[in-house]
Amino acid sequence: MPLTPLDIHNKEFNKGFRGYDEDEVNEFLDQVIKDYELVLREKKELEERLTDLQERLGHFTSIEETLNKSIVIAQEAGEEVKRNAQKEAKLIVKEAEKNADRIVNESLSKARKIALEIEDLKKQSKIFRTRFKMLIEAQLDMLNTDDWDHLLEYELDATELKIHEEEDSLA
Repeated sequence: MPLTPLDIHNKEFNKGFRGYDEDEVNEFLDQVIKDYELVLREKKELEERLTDLQERLGHFTSIEETLNKSIVIAQEAGEEVKRNAQKEAKLIVKEAEKNADRIVNESLSKARKIALEIEDLKKQSKIFRTRFKMLIEAQLDMLNTDDWDHLLEYELDATELKIHEEEDSLA
């Protein structure tokens, strides 16, 4: 057990023959008590300061751990966001490719349909042209027949036509 200033103060020495000077010993003991009290106070202050510094160190250690955990969590969240963004980008590209394929297929289908319609219209125009040509040739043949010349050979005057008209109306 450590010595206290009170122990030093209360310490009594046995008196011997031709011992030390009592006043000198008491002065020295008083000086030792003062110095010892000062050392004890300084020790107590240092212990309090050490406790305070340890508490602050604990606080800063706790903050450091929290920051480290936060950094790890932020890194993990960042990686998760990155992975999700990559997945979403792949899905968007896949969907775009599907849409592009669908659009291309629809366009090809429409192009085939239009090509078939064009071929059908070409056939119809050939048929029309052939029929129209046949009609015109038939009309030309009719114009080129001798029947027209034969009609021009008839000589009827207007009075004869009236007579024929009256005969037709009476009959």
